[in-house]
Amino acid sequence: MTSYAGPEHYKHATQQRIGVLLVNLGTPDAATTSSVRRFLAEFLADPRIVEMPRLIWWLILHGILLRIRPRKVAKAYQKIWGEEGSPLLVIGRQQEEAVQRELDILYPDTFDVELAMRYGKPSIRDSLDVFRRKACRCIVVLPLFPQYSATTSASVIDEVGRCLRNWRLVPELRTIMNYHDDVRYIDALAQSLERSWLDNGRKQLLLMSFHGIPQRYVDAGDTYYCECHKTARLLAEKLSLQPEQWKLVFQSRFGREPWLQPYLDKTLEKLPGQGVTSVEIVCPGFSADCLETLEEVAIQNKELCMASGGQDYHYIPALNSDDAHIGLLAGLVEEESHGWIDEIRQNNQPELLQHREELASSAGFEQ
Repeated sequence: MTSYAGPEHYKHATQQRIGVLLVNLGTPDAATTSSVRRFLAEFLADPRIVEMPRLIWWLILHGILLRIRPRKVAKAYQKIWGEEGSPLLVIGRQQEEAVQRELDILYPDTFDVELAMRYGKPSIRDSLDVFRRKACRCIVVLPLFPQYSATTSASVIDEVGRCLRNWRLVPELRTIMNYHDDVRYIDALAQSLERSWLDNGRKQLLLMSFHGIPQRYVDAGDTYYCECHKTARLLAEKLSLQPEQWKLVFQSRFGREPWLQPYLDKTLEKLPGQGVTSVEIVCPGFSADCLETLEEVAIQNKELCMASGGQDYHYIPALNSDDAHIGLLAGLVEEESHGWIDEIRQNNQPELLQHREELASSAGFEQ
């Protein structure tokens, strides 16, 4: 018999809320080999991440990768780990608090914002349980991935579904699957670049670097490649960039099969020979700085660029908890909550709560 998790019984007179689940990829608990191994085991076991026959992949993952890769990745994390912990988690908490403040200004006592990680902690399951305890009958799921991919946004939805399948009282759900071409997102990116130019000057070439995925995923129907290109095109248009002033590239490939191209590292190796020795890099696919931006792009690729003959290299931080970024995220939630807000606020009127409590009491329900 299936066991349905949940509180002892429904509280009829409870004030209702709208839950907002902000979800990023995830991070290990510590910059240690053992912690990274646990994180990678969860991450790489997801069939959305590695599309390969499960038995074959299990043998590769546990027989080879988890014996070798965690030590190397832990050393990379140690380069960026701060006193408060993982940058992705620290920034995620800042985003969570900032979006909560923004929504509280617009709609007091209406929204509860929770951060979750698809892999690691805080888990999606734990954050959803917070919503259940707070009587969030409506939940907006916002994966913090501007461009949709089955490897990111779809995996978040998979996990949300798994967590809810044993709930007795399932909430209403709405999901923001992407925001790659939202004018507020493009404006926020443009503003961050303009600030960088004011503080650091402009370089010869702007590289817009997105996380790569295997080419066969796009061939199978993933829209990620097209959405990355649209983001880059809209940003270049917003900044009035000429074609020779910017270039789209992809980073973070893994394994031997072809991934989306052109590759960032190969591009950096070639640029000095083409007369481009001054570059700046922005990563519009990352809503928060993390291992892939702070260590791979800002450290590894800078070393590669300089070793290849480059003279000037600058990484422009992700949007993180920038005011324009927070305004975008809160705006997306507000729009997705259309119809819910008025209903929740109406249902939470004191006289209606009291009336429901009286009805429940007269019917013999314990409150």
